[in-house]
Amino acid sequence: MTQSLPQPAEATPDPTPNPGDPAPDDGVAVILATWRTLPNVPGVYRMLDRHGDALYVGKARDLRKRVVTYTRPERLPPRLRRMVATTARMEIVTTHTEAEALLLESNLIKKLKPRFNILLRDDKSFPFILLTGDHAYPQVVKHRGPRSRPGRYHGPFASAGAVNRTLVALQKAFLLRSCSDTVFANRSRPCLLFQIKRCCAPCVDRIDRPAYDALVDQARAFLEGRSQDLQRDLARRMEEASARLAFEEAADYRDRIRALTTVQAHQDIALPGLGEADVIGLHQAGGQTCVQVFFFRAGANHGNRAYFPTHARDDAPGTVLEAFLGQFYARQQPPKAVLLSEPVPNAALVEEALCIRADRRVRLLVPQRGDRRKVVDHAVTNAREALARRLAETGAQRTLLEGLAEVLGLEAPPERVEVYDNSHISGTNPVGGMIVAGPEGFQKNAYRTFNIRQAETTADDYAMMREVMERRFGRALKEDPERARGQWPDLVLIDGGQGQLSAALGVLADLGIEDLPLVGIAKGPDRDAGRERFFMSGKPSFLLPPNHPVLYFVQRLRDEAHRFAIGTHRARRKKSAGANPLDGIPGIGATRKRALMHHFGSAKAVSQAGLADLEAVDGISAALARTIYESFHGAGDRR
Repeated sequence: MTQSLPQPAEATPDPTPNPGDPAPDDGVAVILATWRTLPNVPGVYRMLDRHGDALYVGKARDLRKRVVTYTRPERLPPRLRRMVATTARMEIVTTHTEAEALLLESNLIKKLKPRFNILLRDDKSFPFILLTGDHAYPQVVKHRGPRSRPGRYHGPFASAGAVNRTLVALQKAFLLRSCSDTVFANRSRPCLLFQIKRCCAPCVDRIDRPAYDALVDQARAFLEGRSQDLQRDLARRMEEASARLAFEEAADYRDRIRALTTVQAHQDIALPGLGEADVIGLHQAGGQTCVQVFFFRAGANHGNRAYFPTHARDDAPGTVLEAFLGQFYARQQPPKAVLLSEPVPNAALVEEALCIRADRRVRLLVPQRGDRRKVVDHAVTNAREALARRLAETGAQRTLLEGLAEVLGLEAPPERVEVYDNSHISGTNPVGGMIVAGPEGFQKNAYRTFNIRQAETTADDYAMMREVMERRFGRALKEDPERARGQWPDLVLIDGGQGQLSAALGVLADLGIEDLPLVGIAKGPDRDAGRERFFMSGKPSFLLPPNHPVLYFVQRLRDEAHRFAIGTHRARRKKSAGANPLDGIPGIGATRKRALMHHFGSAKAVSQAGLADLEAVDGISAALARTIYESFHGAGDRR
């Protein structure tokens, strides 16, 4: 959503500066040139830098009146003045209504992540429970992504754990199948789930169609919030079975009731009269914001999730919440009601946009009293506690970064630390890993891997480090030579001693990068933790006391880089172990590969075969046999 911007004090027919005014900078000139062509209609505008990256995305009821506000930088906050100064180009999209502009703005912010907008960086999708509708015997499964498969979707749930608990309870309570259609069609006897009483085995006709449909209806009733009626019905059947002395049947009903009760026991808060709603609570402190979202469906709490939008320190709570709503519901289907802890500046417009997004009525409410207000207050309390934990963790992290800067003699605490480590086994499948850490901890979305190519057969650790450094910083120089995008590190840590450090320093010198602090961290004798030695250019190596907090911090950074690099290496090694060496030979397709495998029995036997043996295989010409032989043995003597 667009942030509130100061409007001109009075209508200005033409914002061109007077002759006596100072000349506008390049950004204002770009905006002026665009402004002169704008119509008085709703739409979305984008400020772009000289690289074509989005700086800011905004919407307007009247594009011409909104964009004019940027031509007077002295009336804008400092942050937006910096944005105007950086603007090299503008792009405009007109829409029919302001609500359409609002939806388009939210989608573009979600996609482009402009650094001057309020940003919701967590874009994970939520899981659902799906009762399929494309099979005679519906299955109950966890679902993520587009709702393309026919059936009834129930959710969203805040976490996969909540879905898994509910699925287990559904299996125990209603004995619905969870297997795929292929498995279902090819069963000849019941599977283990039938043995442990989590499936009624419709695949082998242990239950007829009407009885199974009755179980599906019961499961649907439970997911739609009619669990109390269902439990009463099961309790009645249990008593009737017990009265008939059918104790095994009564025990089955008892177990189903217990399964339903287990799910209900996980409800921290529930509000039966609420129906389908999201409850959103916001709390601000220390220039940061936490937004807690609770999902209620059929009056049951499906869990909650905390979000920490990125924004300027002086953004008002309502402004942040409005931006959050737009980006959050750009990917999620809005429920029938959204309960907020704060009013938003353009509530009617946001509600209209949500109605368009959901294609039905959506109400935006700010409860003031009663049970609904209690639920909102509960969300705010969770937001306050989550933000307090985050601030405490961030404060501790900043303290460690300040200590690291002091130990290494840096001018200021680093905001972005990159740590590099390589992983290989005797030079095979070499991988370089880069992790990133900052004041908010590990930034896992910034991690990178490098599949090392030049040094793959040499087992040369120094050559591997040189290749990783060349690729990382060669690309950084090409894409961001002015270091304006915040993607350059303030400190680089390398897992290794003087040799790795010298290799990295040589690469940076060749690239003309002379102001980037590099530190090598060598493990102690026998690779003992706590005896790491630090290597820096122009300084003697040194050790830190074994109980020094910065040493623990550096160990944690190095261990994370090692974990990341070795995990990627193992994945690559596993993939290469399952690869067929015939796949990379020109002229060998599926048919010829099958013929070779049938003739020799294995790819290893093919690699050891002589030229005459290869020519004897059906479909393998003399020229192709020569190509296969040379791919394994080179172009030397042929047997």
